[in-house]
Amino acid sequence: MSSGRQQVGPVDRTGTSAVTCAVRLRANRGVSLSEAEFHHLLIADDHPLFRGALREAVNGLFESAAIGEAGTFEEVTELLERGGDFDLVLLDLRMPGVRGFSGLMYLRAQYPGLPIVVVSANDDPAVIRRCMEFGASGFIPKTLGVEALRQAIARVLQGEVWTPPDVDLGRGSDAEGAATIARLATLTPQQVRVLMMLSGGLLNKQIAYELGVSEATVKAHVSAILQKLGVESRTQAVIAAGKIEAGQWPQVPAREG
Repeated sequence: MSSGRQQVGPVDRTGTSAVTCAVRLRANRGVSLSEAEFHHLLIADDHPLFRGALREAVNGLFESAAIGEAGTFEEVTELLERGGDFDLVLLDLRMPGVRGFSGLMYLRAQYPGLPIVVVSANDDPAVIRRCMEFGASGFIPKTLGVEALRQAIARVLQGEVWTPPDVDLGRGSDAEGAATIARLATLTPQQVRVLMMLSGGLLNKQIAYELGVSEATVKAHVSAILQKLGVESRTQAVIAAGKIEAGQWPQVPAREG
């Protein structure tokens, strides 16, 4: 990622870049963030009204900030690939282009140094623990009050981890789940994308078209995925990934191809 600050904003559904939504926010309200520091956040959610509400919710945290918005996962990756030097991504688990934790998995693999906070309506403790196991820097329920949300974001920007205080993160996964998570964490960003598409039931030739690569490249990725997950078929790979999704990744039979 580029070290320079670039003003980036939402991308419309045709892929055309929109004008940056750079906002001057009111002075700090008791949160110990440097007033002189400029912050760059990306809000990723497919509901425009919630994106607007979240943008307003962080109002008051910073003296100066730029907020980019994305309504699909494709827009998220486009903004990041264009070199925007973001300090934090606020990511919804459910949006076009991802299933379950796949978006979080991809971003953690592609941008390991970028803090990602999941903002979701699903505040099941098992889901929150999964997000943290996949490398999220925090989890904010969409039902959280404005002031509490601001405090949570501020703490993450200060290098801390924030989750709802009533969630026991120490319970962790069972041995099988923990092993699968560890294996999934070894996938490259492109392998994560291929696994997402396998879970959607796409054939190799369809995946190749979507990614702009050859079928031979897709087959190589599939072989690597099977080896890393310790399974023998693409169907088993989809099932292994699905076990981690706590019901959020709908199972579609994987077609051989």
